[in-house]
Amino acid sequence: MGQTTSNLFYLVTIICFILALRFLSSPTTARRGNWIGAIGMAIAIVVTLAHSGMHIGWRIPVGAAIGSVFGLVGARRVKMTAMPQMVALFNGVGGGAAALVSLSEFHNMAPEPGHLHGDVIVAVVASALIGAVSFAGSLIAFAKLQELIGGRPITYPGQKFGNGLLIAGVLAAGIAMIAGSEAQWLMVVVLVGASIFGVLFVLPIGGADMPVVISLLNAFTGLAASATGFELGSNVLIVSGALVGASGTLLTLMMGKAMNRSIGNVLFGAFGQVQAGAGAAAVEGTVRSVNAEDVAIMLAYAQNVVIVPGYGMAVAQAQHAVRELADELEKKNVNVQYAIHPVAGRMPGHMNVLLAEANVPYDALKEMDEINPEFPQTDVVLVIGANDVVNPAARNDPGSPIYGMPILNVDAAAQTIVMKRSMATGFAGIDNPLFVLPGTAMLFGDAKASVLKLVSAVKAL
Repeated sequence: MGQTTSNLFYLVTIICFILALRFLSSPTTARRGNWIGAIGMAIAIVVTLAHSGMHIGWRIPVGAAIGSVFGLVGARRVKMTAMPQMVALFNGVGGGAAALVSLSEFHNMAPEPGHLHGDVIVAVVASALIGAVSFAGSLIAFAKLQELIGGRPITYPGQKFGNGLLIAGVLAAGIAMIAGSEAQWLMVVVLVGASIFGVLFVLPIGGADMPVVISLLNAFTGLAASATGFELGSNVLIVSGALVGASGTLLTLMMGKAMNRSIGNVLFGAFGQVQAGAGAAAVEGTVRSVNAEDVAIMLAYAQNVVIVPGYGMAVAQAQHAVRELADELEKKNVNVQYAIHPVAGRMPGHMNVLLAEANVPYDALKEMDEINPEFPQTDVVLVIGANDVVNPAARNDPGSPIYGMPILNVDAAAQTIVMKRSMATGFAGIDNPLFVLPGTAMLFGDAKASVLKLVSAVKAL
C-alpha cells in the first residue's frame, strides 16, 4: 500500500474519530459514536499493518489477539457498576503504551550520535513523562475505585515539597536528554520517576474527586499519544491524541466548574480528608424513618416524582428495579423524571450510563440546571444512594467543606425520601442536614431490595 493511499485512509480514520466525539456528546447518539470510533480505529490498524515495507512477524498478531481477548472480556463481563474502574484501567494501559514506545524509540535511536533531532527527543521525553504519570496514576485510581485501597485521601508530611522535588528531578533528567545527552539511564530516571510521581499524585485525592481525576488522566494519555505520533511520524496518532487530550481537558474543567472548585483544589486540596462535622455546623434534629408501604402510597398518589440516582444505586445494581418502579408509577399517570448531577457516581456520565442500560428514556434524564427549577412543584423526590450532591450545607453553611458546590435542590420539594443503608456520611465525610428536615423521611436498606419492595407495594394499590 502506497503512502498516498495510506494517508487517504488515515484521513478517513481522523474523520471517524471527530464524528465519534460529536455523537458521544449526547446519550441518544452515543452508541453510534462508539461504532464510528471503533470503525475508525479498525481502519487505522489495518492500514498500518498493510503499509508497504511493514514486517509484521508473529509478535503483533499474538499481541493483538491477547489485547482483543481482554477487550472482549471487559466489554461482556464487567458490570456497569464497575465501568469507572475499567475506564481508569484501560486509560492507564494507553499511557503505559505511549511510555513504552518512547523507551523503544530512544533505545533504537540513541546508539547513533546526533541522530536524536530536537523535535524527536522533545516528543520522546514528553511521551515518556506524561505516559508514565498517566499509567501509574490510573492504576491508583483503579485501586481506589475497586476499593483495593481506601478512598480517603492518603497524605504524608512534606507531601507537596516531596512531590515538587521529585518532578523537578524528572524534568531535569528530561532536559538533559533534550540538551543532547543520550545516556540510557536518563530515560530510566524519567520513566521510573514519573511513575512514582503518578502514584503520589493520585494518592492524596479522595474518592469523591475520582471522576475529575479520571477525566484528567484521560487527557494526559491523549497528550502522550499525540507526542508518540511525533516520534513515529504518524499524523493519525497526532490528531487522535490531540482530540483525546482536548476533550479530556474540557471535560475536566467542566466538572470542576460543576463542583464550584478549581482544578488546583481538586488535585491538591485532599478533599474528603475532613472528619465528619469538622468546620461545619453541627446537624441537630430527629431522623424520621418510614417503611416501603408508606412510601409507595406517597408515590402512587403523587403527580410529579423526581428520582435522584447516586452511587448507592450503582453499588446495589438497582437501575433495572428503578426503571420498573417508574413504569408502574407511569401506569398510574404519575410524571416521573430523573435528576442527574454532573459528578454523581465515579465517572463522568456514570448515572446516565447506568440508566441507559436499564432503557430509561433519554428525555426523562434532566441535568441539574434543568431540573432544579422544577423541585418546588415536585410532590415526592426519591433519592437513591446519593449524599453530597443533595446536601443543603453546600448552599447554606459557609463553614462546610462543600460550600458553594452546586447541588440538586431536593429540599425544595414537598416530600423527600432518602434511601440509604445507614446514616453514614458520603465521600465528603460530612453530615447531611437534609436527613433531619421536616419534609424528609429515610427508607433504610439495600437500594435494590427497597426499590423492589416499592414496586410490589405500588402494584398492590
